[in-house]
Amino acid sequence: MEIDVVRVLGLVTRSVRNFEKDGKAASAVTLTRLYETSVDDLWDAVTSEQRIPRWFLPVEGDLRLGGKYQLKGNAAGTITTCTPPTHFAATWEFGGAMSWIDVKLTAERNQARLTLEHTAIIEDHWEQFGPGAVGIGWDLAIAGLERYVATGTSVDHETAEAWMGSPAGKEFMTSSGEYWRAAHVASGVDPASAKQRSDRTIAFYRGETLPDVAHPGTGS
Repeated sequence: MEIDVVRVLGLVTRSVRNFEKDGKAASAVTLTRLYETSVDDLWDAVTSEQRIPRWFLPVEGDLRLGGKYQLKGNAAGTITTCTPPTHFAATWEFGGAMSWIDVKLTAERNQARLTLEHTAIIEDHWEQFGPGAVGIGWDLAIAGLERYVATGTSVDHETAEAWMGSPAGKEFMTSSGEYWRAAHVASGVDPASAKQRSDRTIAFYRGETLPDVAHPGTGS
């Protein structure tokens, strides 16, 4: 499994936004990038029960407005918005916590732009790990989506798992984490604090976590 880490990560624009949600401090991570396909095809790739497992994870449930979904070994939730072929949103329930995802698709010439926003209430988990906890996972997911859209070839999950532990996979985790650290600093967070959080998250994704460091969770 070959991924041009520098190219793939460089195609993504990332940002972190801090605000209040329901009277509580919250933060949102946003990723946006272009894909070489149509909006209709990209919509089908990210919403079809048959196609989602080809680049992401097996999914079960009722994939329509108000329906509930379960990603194998990962998040579950409820679909709260569904406006084909441009917008869906859902709750993201994982590890006993709830956050929210919002996905928008727009046409740009002969391409389609995907914008994904993942919002979480700022609690101990965020204070310890920062935006990379979900950001690295989403970087992995949308890289897999590019590979699938470009080639039509489904991701082999065993191969992908092995790649994540390879030197190239670890390079991806490190580079993604550094991109998220920079986005965190750009949002107004103290650089030293942002670095401490990104270092913890990168160590987790690289499989180098100390036993007493909590699981940061994933966005994919």
